[in-house]
Amino acid sequence: MNIDFAAAGQAPSAETALALLVFEGGALAGPAAQLDTITDGALTRAIAASRFKGSKGQTLELVGPAGSAAGRIVLVGAGSRDTLDERIVEQAAASAYAAVKISGLKTLVVDVSDLAPEQAAHAAFGVRLAAYRFDRYRTKEKPEQKPSVETLRVLAADAAVAQTAFGPLEALADGVSFTRDLVSEPANILYPEEFARRVKALESMGLTVEILGEAEMEKLGMGSLLCVGYGSARESQLAVIQWKGAADPDAQPIAFVGKGVCFDTGGISIKPAEGMEDMKWDMGGAGAVAGLMHTLAGRKAKVNAVGILGLVENMPDGKAVRPGDIVTSMSGQTIEVINTDAEGRLVLADALWYCQDRFKPRFMIDLATLTGAVIIALGNDYAGLFSNDDDLSDQLLAASKATGDNLWRMPLHAGYEKQFDSLAADMKNVGGRPAGSITAALILQKFVNGLPWAHLDIASTAWKKPSSVSTIPEGATGFGVRLLDRLVADNFEG
Repeated sequence: MNIDFAAAGQAPSAETALALLVFEGGALAGPAAQLDTITDGALTRAIAASRFKGSKGQTLELVGPAGSAAGRIVLVGAGSRDTLDERIVEQAAASAYAAVKISGLKTLVVDVSDLAPEQAAHAAFGVRLAAYRFDRYRTKEKPEQKPSVETLRVLAADAAVAQTAFGPLEALADGVSFTRDLVSEPANILYPEEFARRVKALESMGLTVEILGEAEMEKLGMGSLLCVGYGSARESQLAVIQWKGAADPDAQPIAFVGKGVCFDTGGISIKPAEGMEDMKWDMGGAGAVAGLMHTLAGRKAKVNAVGILGLVENMPDGKAVRPGDIVTSMSGQTIEVINTDAEGRLVLADALWYCQDRFKPRFMIDLATLTGAVIIALGNDYAGLFSNDDDLSDQLLAASKATGDNLWRMPLHAGYEKQFDSLAADMKNVGGRPAGSITAALILQKFVNGLPWAHLDIASTAWKKPSSVSTIPEGATGFGVRLLDRLVADNFEG
């Protein structure tokens, strides 16, 4: 999509849709009030004849009335003027795009010239997110089913300031789209080696990427990660991504670790057939970390950061790890595999240990579509946050509130650890059904070696079907990229 910013007062053409914000109560202000005057009260009459009240997310479409140059007018509810913030502006602009995306019109003009230029930049960002579409395998889609809007023009009080403010947001949108693409790909296309190749290509952005294969991981003693891929014809990989944007390239980095199970059958503990196709997005954590690193490089973030992706495929064949097998992790701790469908923690155990052992980061945050239990606990609108550090947890919760990537902190009480005691090894890889997401996090904590750490269980948020958020189309959400980029920008750049 082509995006540009222009000064207020530029008239749209008959081939465009013009979107205007309306606040709660339906009272017109700013550009909407000006147009209402020009059209002899056409907007006021349309509102009076409808149920449109200006509530957040509401839209009212009109054929361009006499006096308006636009082919179509879209009134978009923004709620109370007193509570207007960046995310509401994003969602309002995204709702306007949704209203006209298959209208046949090629240009959408969003007039937010009465808002701060920085808010105008967020209007463009909202449309960028809403316009994401994974359609590379659709070959018979009818023209009228395809989005027609090709250009977004945002009218701003100061177009130059808005354009400048949009720079880092555009980099963030690129990172979110990169994650959504990865998570959307089918597993026959995106397997561990292909995932690694796509990450390796990010070196063109200034990132440094190393790919470790099974031989290298075997030498490092990564028996926990490697066992997950025993039953697959695809080789497991560990992708190591570095961004050195701080003034001192040798300064202590921050670190992010992602679970990248490119397809999860459950292994020998095989999943039911119904819904198994969704397990192509069991690499959502690795996808989010990759998207974050893409974003940091894209906006030249002033920080040193490391991303570690554990990339595997969990399949059942004669070589697959079995329930009752005992594996030795890189840390030297042994794990009795009780359920081969609890494989993500086996991958992260070695990825986390490798990360803290090699890079000695200030903290680690891992992201993983780890447990179905977190969906039972929190539904589909919040991811679970588990942390051994209150300061890091508070920073994540603040970033969550600012971005709408919702987190809810869960307990990490040591009393739950007895649930994964093993008679034959240092631990079992499951703790039973009670508190399943908590025991999974406690297992991961065994491999962080006391470093400040947070675990985000994003099984509930990596994929939306349906989606009720205008900036998130159905499918891959890119959850975590905005959250962690905001965390970095607010706390760790300088």
